[in-house]
Amino acid sequence: MTPPPPIDSATVDAGLPPHAVGPCPLPPGRWLRRLLGFMGPGYLVAVGYMDPGNWATDLAAGSGFGYALLWVIMLSNLMAIMLQVLAIRLGVVTGLDLAQACRANSSRLSGLLQWFLCEIAICACDLAEVIGSAIALNLLFHIPLPWGVALTALDVLLVFWLQGRGMRYLEAMIIALLTLIFCCFAITLAMAQPDWADVAGGLVPMPQALAHPEMLYLAIGIIGATVMPHNLYLHSSIVQQRARGPGVAGKREAIRFATIDIVIALFFAFLVNAAILVVSGEVFHERGHTRVAEIQDAHRLLSPMLGSAIASTLFALALLASGQSSTITATMAGQIVMEGFLQWRMKPWMRRLVTRSAAIVPALLAAAWYGESGVARLLVLSQVILSLQLPFAIVPLIRFTSSSQMGAFVNPRWLTLLASAVALLIIALNLTMLFNLGSELLFR
Repeated sequence: MTPPPPIDSATVDAGLPPHAVGPCPLPPGRWLRRLLGFMGPGYLVAVGYMDPGNWATDLAAGSGFGYALLWVIMLSNLMAIMLQVLAIRLGVVTGLDLAQACRANSSRLSGLLQWFLCEIAICACDLAEVIGSAIALNLLFHIPLPWGVALTALDVLLVFWLQGRGMRYLEAMIIALLTLIFCCFAITLAMAQPDWADVAGGLVPMPQALAHPEMLYLAIGIIGATVMPHNLYLHSSIVQQRARGPGVAGKREAIRFATIDIVIALFFAFLVNAAILVVSGEVFHERGHTRVAEIQDAHRLLSPMLGSAIASTLFALALLASGQSSTITATMAGQIVMEGFLQWRMKPWMRRLVTRSAAIVPALLAAAWYGESGVARLLVLSQVILSLQLPFAIVPLIRFTSSSQMGAFVNPRWLTLLASAVALLIIALNLTMLFNLGSELLFR
């Protein structure tokens, strides 16, 4: 099979993307109906921004420093929106997803290396979802962690069923799970009754606060857990499945509506992450519990401190919904990455089993040998791996969308500079994190 064509002017000036399969019909008529026709992909992407990995960092930040790092969540969310918009532009304009574009513009060896690193990141992402779902099952039904990890393999059947019925059913399932998460935390937040003036103050950037080593480490963790590399590959592909008009005008409209879609979806993701931090800050930090870093500890303390047994149940239910929704998109991203880099199409059930097996085995070992503490450490490790993979997705994305070969849709200079600054910031934070981890291991 021949590789996908590189990005060139002919591809840019063409009409519909050449490999868009099974487009969803776009309702004709008014602006709102046309917008609704594009809604959906953003929510598939947004689940990666509120997965169990985010929970761990948000809980630790809130319990340790109150609302002081709330602005970091807002900043990382804005960074995520910008990068996802670049992924939209790449997919709509070129008809290639990020994996295909990387393969078309890289040597074979470089392409294989990028694919391998991305597969590690996707397995790490699925590992976080496995752990989160297992912890939720343990909290809700007292299922031992090893059994909970094994039970997460059953969600393969749900994914197969939804994929067989079509993308819209999958999107509806994701939106339902996100709504459940949002409602659970809205109720918990109302119970916590935070001081909203203090919450608003936490949104004001205070870079000087990062001079505190532990606060800097948590800020790095928040950014690493929020900006997910596999979402860039996923979004650049699924955004092409919306039918649009031909030519430049059709692409411009598609980019505009897809951008509105992702902004709304990630705004809700920001609200969920902010709610986790605010609840943790109000319930734990303000009452002297400044070391609540594990999900199980938060669940155990919530009900006694809020005076309501339902608080812990809502917390665990939202965690289960988070793990299940995130695991669906991780599988989709894995299929897109494999097809894009290798042009190797694996059957969905096989791909799902491969990805889930790579996540279940280490999770089972950690749960069986080390219990809750081992699972928690593995959850943190998965976020570190995701953060380290980020530059390998962000740098090519910026390079492709800033190329003159994007034609009329090339990034304006200010956007290229801003995106490059974000990439440099993430790389610098990664290096800082590695230095800190190395120092900790060396002098332990």
